Amino acid sequence: MMRGLALRLLALGWAFPPWAAPSAAHALDLTQYPEVGAFIGEMSERHGFDAAQLRRLFLAARIRPEIVEAMERPGEARPWYEYKGRFLDEEHVRDGRRYWERHAQALERARESYGVDPEIVVAIIGVETQYGRNRGKYPVVDALATLMLHYPQRSEFFRRELEEFLLLCRENGFDPATLKGSYAGAIGAPQFLPSSYRRYAVDFDADGRRDLLDSPADVIGSVAHFLKAHGWEARAPVTDEVRLEGTLYFWIEKLGTRPALPVSRLIQYGVVPRRPAELERRAALIVLEGEDGPIHRLGYNNFYVITRYNRSALYAMAVYELGELIRKRRAEPS
Repeated sequence: MMRGLALRLLALGWAFPPWAAPSAAHALDLTQYPEVGAFIGEMSERHGFDAAQLRRLFLAARIRPEIVEAMERPGEARPWYEYKGRFLDEEHVRDGRRYWERHAQALERARESYGVDPEIVVAIIGVETQYGRNRGKYPVVDALATLMLHYPQRSEFFRRELEEFLLLCRENGFDPATLKGSYAGAIGAPQFLPSSYRRYAVDFDADGRRDLLDSPADVIGSVAHFLKAHGWEARAPVTDEVRLEGTLYFWIEKLGTRPALPVSRLIQYGVVPRRPAELERRAALIVLEGEDGPIHRLGYNNFYVITRYNRSALYAMAVYELGELIRKRRAEPS
C-alpha cells in the first residue's frame, strides 16, 4: 500500500527529500522546504513570532507520509453498512449513556444556551473520540506541516490551519511541540481544527480558559456553540424515513445534503415522508449504501448542520442514530 502511495506521489510531482524514503517519517529539513522558511518569515512579520524559535520548532518536526495515506483513505469512503458498525455498537451506546449522566448539568445548560439536544452533542463526542479517550496520536505540528507540504490539493488550507495553530498555542499557553491530535491536525475531545478552536470554543465552565483538552464542560458547550453558529434550529427535526414512488426522484439525489426543496415539492416527485412533516420545511434526499441496496432518508436543516462538522452524510447519520440509541438507553430503567 505504501509503495502504491509513493508511486502516486511521484506521478503527481510531490517532492519528498531525495535522501528520505517516502514510506518512513523523517525530519523536516528546512533546506529542502523553502516554503517553510517563507511561512516562518510571514509569521514573524504578521504576528510577531520569534523566527529563531519557529525554526527550532520546525527542525524538530517530522514529515509523516502515513498521514497523507490516511487522508487518501478516510473512513467516510466506506459504504454505510460498514461505516456505521464503527459507532453504532454497544460500547458507544453504553459509554454515551454514562457520559450523559456524568455531565447532565452541562448538557442541559448547552441545550438552554444553544438549543442543541444533548444526545446530538454526546454522539458527536462519541463518534469523534469515543468520549475523549482517543484524541489522536500525532504531534499537531507534524500533521499540519506534512499536509501543507505534501497534500497539494489542500495545501493552502493546511497552511492556514498551521498559522491558526501557532496563534492558538500562543493564546492558550500550549506547547506547539508537544500538543497531539488527529492525522488532520484536529485537537481535543471534540476534534476541532485550530481555526474552529479559535472561532467556536467557549469557556463553558467559566474558569477563564477555553479548554478542549481537559474540561468536559468546555467541550460540551463548544460543540453546541459550533452547531448553533452553523444554523442549528432548536426543536426541529434532523431526518425522517421516506417512501419512494415512481422514478421522478432520481435527479434529487444529485442535489447533495443541503436542503434545497420543500417537502411539498419532494412529495410531487415521489419522495413521501413516512411520518407527518411540515410541507414547507426544506429537505434533501439522502442516499446511503445498505447491504441490500440503497437506503433513502430525508435530511433537514439540522442534518445539514451536522455535516458542517464533518462533510459526510454517513457521519451525520451515524451521529443522529447513535444519539437516538443513547437517548433511548438513558430512558430505560437503571
